[in-house]
Amino acid sequence: MEITTTPPLSGPSQRQDNRQDQALREAAQELEATFLAEMLKSAGVGETPEAFGGGAGEDQFASMLRLEQARQLAATGGIGLAEHIFHSLKENLND
Repeated sequence: MEITTTPPLSGPSQRQDNRQDQALREAAQELEATFLAEMLKSAGVGETPEAFGGGAGEDQFASMLRLEQARQLAATGGIGLAEHIFHSLKENLND
C-alpha cells in the first residue's frame, strides 16, 4: 500500500473552492433530508395513534419532527443520495 501526501491548502482560490464545495455539500444534504422526510411520512412515521394521541398539536408538529429525524439520518450518511447530488452539482458547476 502506497501512502501519498497532499500539499496543504493555501491561497484564496482554494479557500473559495472549499467554501463552494461546502455550500454544495450542505445543499445536497438538505435535499436528501427533505427526500428522507417524505419517505418517512409515506412509511407512517410520526402518525398520531388512534388512542391516547397528542391531538391536533401532535399532528402539526409531526412534520417538523420527521424533518429533523431525516436531517440526522442524512448527516450520518443517509442513503448516499447527498453524495451523488453533490458530485452532480459540482460537475454542472464546472461545465
